[in-house]
Formats: sequence, C-alpha cells, structure tokens
Amino acid sequence: MINLKLLTETMGKLEEDQALEMLKEFVETNPTETEALEAVGACQAGMAIVGELFENGEYFVGDLIFAGELLTEAVNILKPALGSGESTIIGTILLGTVHGDLHDIGKNIFKSMSEAVGFEVVDIGIDVAVEEFVAKAQDVKPQIIGMSGVLTLAIDSMKDTIEALKAAGVEAKIIIGGNPVTKEACEFVGADSFTTNAAEGVKICQSWV
Repeated sequence: MINLKLLTETMGKLEEDQALEMLKEFVETNPTETEALEAVGACQAGMAIVGELFENGEYFVGDLIFAGELLTEAVNILKPALGSGESTIIGTILLGTVHGDLHDIGKNIFKSMSEAVGFEVVDIGIDVAVEEFVAKAQDVKPQIIGMSGVLTLAIDSMKDTIEALKAAGVEAKIIIGGNPVTKEACEFVGADSFTTNAAEGVKICQSWV
C-alpha cells in the first residue's frame, strides 16, 4: 500500500518525479478503487499545502500552475484504478468556474475523476458568464451542472447563474464546489448539493444517475 502521508508531503513540495514514481508503483499493485480514491485524496491534501504556502507568500503563481499540472498527471496515472475503464457514458456533466473566479485546480481534479468513472464532462473553463452557462446547458442538455469557485464572491456568481438556469427552464441537478462552499451557501444559491472534495462530489453525481 502507498504511504499516503508521504504522498501528500511530496505533492505539497511539488516533487514531481518522486510523486509520480510512487503513484506508478502503486498502480502496478492493482489497488482497489477505494484505495485509489484514498491516493487521490492524499494528492488533494498536498494541493491544500500548496495553497497554504501560496497564501503565505512561499509559493508563487507559477508554482500554483505547476501544482495543477502535477495533480492532473497524478490523477491520470490513477485513472485505470479509479474506474472499470468501461467506455459506457453514464451521464453528462456541464462544468465551469463561475464568473469573476479564475481558479481551476479543483475543477480539473473533479473533471478527471468524473471522466474516470464514466461521465462525459463538458468543461467550459473559468470566469464563465451567466449567459454562457445557460446557452451551453440548453445546447448540451446535461443531467448535472457543476459550478466551481474559490473566491467568496463566487457564491453570488453561483446564485446568479443558478437563478438564470432555472428561469431558462434548465432541469439539470446542480452541484457546487470550492473552498467557500458550505451547507448554508448551497441553500442560499439554490443548488442541489455541494462539496469541498472532488472524490465526494463524484460520488454525489454517481448517485444522481
């Protein structure tokens, strides 16, 4: 079994070679899906360390971008262990970071993990305008809409977007995710569910299809 604590530390220090080597060796042991999800959780915990170091001024924007790329690589290595590898699409998720917010690390993790379990994910990027969310939802007709945001102002953006989607008659289930998201925020914006953890978010989406 992989040393999850060491994996978290390695990801937090952005030691790419060591982290990816650990993951490759781990996948070769044919881990269960649960074990693979724990490894993803350890990688995410490493990203939390990166976030703290960035806020403390020890890491810079370049480090954040590198961390996002490292995490995507890590999840890609774990993908074979995360899902059965079936090509059956279990549902479609429309995903984006709401307007006014440019963060995408959490969104990208959620996307990779959702695809690993069989969702088709239509990712419309960051700082997505309300009108764009609505137009894309009407075009794609997803079962689920995921909205991400890290800044506190993202909550108001989520509320604006969800109100517009409902006014347009879009009937998808809506999940919101990101640091400022709470049960209260979820009720305030009118979403069906919320998460601060990508693995948990994927489980919620699976329960809806």
